[in-house]
Order: sequence, then structure tokens, then C-alpha cells
Amino acid sequence: MSDLKAKFEQAAKDVHALAERPDNDTLLRLYGLYKQGAEGDVSGPKPGFFDFVGTAKYEAWAKLAGTSQDDAMKKYVDLVKKLTA
Repeated sequence: MSDLKAKFEQAAKDVHALAERPDNDTLLRLYGLYKQGAEGDVSGPKPGFFDFVGTAKYEAWAKLAGTSQDDAMKKYVDLVKKLTA
């Protein structure tokens, strides 16, 4: 396992141990970066109009289309470090 992948997985665990819940914009950023790092570009149909949370998550992930998985992992790890500091 690469060093970056190990840091990424540790950051994913650290997010659940945050003292305070981040604001919604930060949560969406975390979600998008995690999904892009773990799976790559967004896939599947966009959630329905009345699924506000699902749509917001989908759009947060879709904004990162074209970002490499390694780049997304690095940004995710950096963001989690800022939140845990």
C-alpha cells in the first residue's frame, strides 16, 4: 500500500473523531474529495430533485471531475489535518 493511500485511509478515520462537526460546506468538500480519491470521477445518475442532500453530495463530487485520485487524496488529507489541528 502506498504511503498516500495509508494517509488517506487514516484521514478518513480521523474525520469521525473530530471534536466539532464541520459546517455543511466543509462536509460537502470532504465528501467530494473522499469520493474522488476513492472512486475517481462521479458516476451514476444524479439524485432526484427532492433529494436535497443526495443532490448536494453528487454536485460536490461532480465539481471535482477531472481531478486525479492522487491529487484528491492529498487535498483530503490536508483538509482533515486542518480540521484536526
